[in-house]
Amino acid sequence: MNIREDIKSITYLKSRAADLLKQINSTRRPVVITQNGEPKAVLQDPKSYENMRNAIGLLKLISQGEEDLKKGRSKSQEDVFANLENKLKKRTK
Repeated sequence: MNIREDIKSITYLKSRAADLLKQINSTRRPVVITQNGEPKAVLQDPKSYENMRNAIGLLKLISQGEEDLKKGRSKSQEDVFANLENKLKKRTK
């Protein structure tokens, strides 16, 4: 983050929104919007936002998997494949 370029006041946003959007989309860096000197919002380009959401989703899945392992809610690879093979055999009969 570049403090000089990536922190802007709401007044700046109001007067130069198009320039700010151009900057965000070209640099791919989010911009913090302040009001009365306090951070109030973050503007981000759509692709970076989508990537962040996808990463958060993956982290949630990993966390859930780790929790399942801790609570003993898992099966060995051998058991999973044996179960799948049995189901496939039943379907072909």
